Amino acid sequence: MKTIIISTLLSIIILTSCSDQSTNVDPVEQNGRLKMYLVDSPSTLDSVIICVTRVEVHKSGSDSTSGWFVINDSTRYFDLLLLTNGASRVLGDTALTAGKYTQIRLIIGNGSYVIDQGVKHDLEIPSGSQTGLKLTHQFTIEPGKLYELILDFNVDKSIIITGNGRYKLKPTIRVMPMVISGSIAGQVLPLDAQPTVSTVYVTDTITTFTDLQGFFKLIALPQGIYDVNIIPADSLIYRDTVLVGIQVLANQETNIGTVTLQPQ
Repeated sequence: MKTIIISTLLSIIILTSCSDQSTNVDPVEQNGRLKMYLVDSPSTLDSVIICVTRVEVHKSGSDSTSGWFVINDSTRYFDLLLLTNGASRVLGDTALTAGKYTQIRLIIGNGSYVIDQGVKHDLEIPSGSQTGLKLTHQFTIEPGKLYELILDFNVDKSIIITGNGRYKLKPTIRVMPMVISGSIAGQVLPLDAQPTVSTVYVTDTITTFTDLQGFFKLIALPQGIYDVNIIPADSLIYRDTVLVGIQVLANQETNIGTVTLQPQ
């Protein structure tokens, strides 16, 4: 009789244990990971300092107030003009509940400013720091997977200088998933040409300058075929150059080598 009772108890324990394993799923396994990078296009301004106090994303199907998830809530200052030619800063990197998301929101705090020809100007945020800057971008976080996003600021289009000398931020930001994007890199000589290098994707113009050694990088380009325009600082000395049919593959850098501009 004792043997039968012990066997029955063991069966119950085993069945209960199996039942617990099948119904109690670790919540962490239902999370994916979101990582955001901030980059910028160059500008003739000296510096553009943006104070970001919080980064959030909105989950699909949630209401307008409770559906926001905080990605980073530490106050940080970014000099956008240092984030060119492939340089970047991490806006946020965190675990996130799996599911579909529809918006990104940057909360801009007090302290953002511009330096133009050595003079500091406060940068006005018309939408206010309370509501933040909302970017529409739909993406899906999958359990156990990393999703990376590039936020490409365009300073020249984002900074508006009014007639009375006020500087306002009306952001133009291109959001691009890293998984479908690549880059074009190379070098332009002579160094004194100091060209602007650009390409076009649909209606977006992606622009950069060469550095002191003549190197450049156009980043966050969706996979496809591009023409690269190289415009020297002084077109009376060097000729404009267009390189056609440059292929960009996802998660890869296409290096076009050294381009030597011809004199006029």
